[in-house]
Amino acid sequence: MATQKITIEPVTRIEGHAKITIRMDEAGKVEHAYLHINEFRGFEKFCEGRMVFEMPSITPRICGICPVSHHLAAAKAADNVYGSQPTRTASLLRELMHMGQIIQSHGMHFFELAGPDLLLGFDADPAVRNVVGLIQVNPELALKAVNLRKYGQEIIHILGGRRIHPTFAVPGGVNKALTAAERDTILAGLDETIATTQAGLAIFKDWAARNQEDIDKFAVLKSGYLGLVTPDNALELYDGDVRLIDVDGVELEKFPGSDYLDYIAEHVESWSYLKFPYYKKMGWPAGVYRVGPLGRLNTADKIDTPLANAALAEFKALNGGKPVENTLHFHYARLIETLFAAERVRVLLDDPDILSKDILNTRRNYQGVGVGVIEAPRGTLIHHYWANEDGQLTKVNLIVATGHNNWAMSTAVDSVAKTYITGPEVQEGILNRVEAAVRAHDPCLSCSTHAVGQMPMEVEVQDPSGNVIQTLRRGM
Repeated sequence: MATQKITIEPVTRIEGHAKITIRMDEAGKVEHAYLHINEFRGFEKFCEGRMVFEMPSITPRICGICPVSHHLAAAKAADNVYGSQPTRTASLLRELMHMGQIIQSHGMHFFELAGPDLLLGFDADPAVRNVVGLIQVNPELALKAVNLRKYGQEIIHILGGRRIHPTFAVPGGVNKALTAAERDTILAGLDETIATTQAGLAIFKDWAARNQEDIDKFAVLKSGYLGLVTPDNALELYDGDVRLIDVDGVELEKFPGSDYLDYIAEHVESWSYLKFPYYKKMGWPAGVYRVGPLGRLNTADKIDTPLANAALAEFKALNGGKPVENTLHFHYARLIETLFAAERVRVLLDDPDILSKDILNTRRNYQGVGVGVIEAPRGTLIHHYWANEDGQLTKVNLIVATGHNNWAMSTAVDSVAKTYITGPEVQEGILNRVEAAVRAHDPCLSCSTHAVGQMPMEVEVQDPSGNVIQTLRRGM
């Protein structure tokens, strides 16, 4: 076969494209598979010179799927720069918006993106293995899935005035109180949201029971796990300390998010533009860890809502109480978190302070530096701002979940390729499994995992000399 040279220039953002290079050995087996990501960290640089108070409006433009996460992380960082902690009511309302974000993002990912693989099969015809095919097979479930995402978006809309890029959180609080009528509107849709999430859990557990062989060989990885927790190590998505555990579930560290630079360093590989964070004290690669739904449930000892806590107990029993290592169980963990978020909505709305008009702290104790940490749907999100005496930014550092999970995604791609590719010819179903290894982490690859259709991807198969013997392209 004639060789070819394929060059992919660095793209302006991670969104939209991924490239897989599969290197074969002399025997025709996979020697190594690489996930190549090009990411332009432009937001950090062009935010320099902007005013700190602008960041909750600027940074949501990083992502059209999880703008709320950046909005709230930016607001939390700005709170700390100005030394103006939000009122209790403001914190409740911010968390309520965040629960809406978790519900809409997790719900869409499971039902409309992972769903076609699980319900229709990894090897199904790609012409039908999509959300449209899912609608044709189970229109009732598809409608429930749409309503689940709609419910989460409606919470965001009620609080922030719009479903995408809300303007709600400001340094020291929020700019709008919740009315009793708005509270009742949110409550009215909650039972259906919980029921749909529980149906999703039943669907996944049924699928897992029938596909245990795949689950047990599909990128089962040993790593540490990192996520926010409450003081007694319960699952926390809005505000808490960062907890890091090792491969056996033993706590390594528990620290305020503002101290992240003392614990996290970044490794560089020549074949990726995205850095690889790791735990400093263990070094690279021993200190790698995973974040996101799987990371958070492994890190947490319990969940402070009854339905999600019962589901967590079943989840933790999968590996005898030790961390669950199966990459495909990201989907399981995602549904449990959705259930927690829905239950948490009720807790927040039942709090008498939720309707208070005390929504903004105008007092200032200017610090000049601030860190905001939140659990975005994809994992731990860190915003770190440095500002001069006028409140003008001099430096910005952002660590997003996709970065934290870079090692996990790259290693999962290599593992899946070695497991399923048995010769130089790679079939479409195998390509889909490699893609699924990335999709399980729900990375911000152009938020392309949240696009109707297929993730733009290129797979190169190379012989031992590095010659390209086969290229598969999708959506590029």
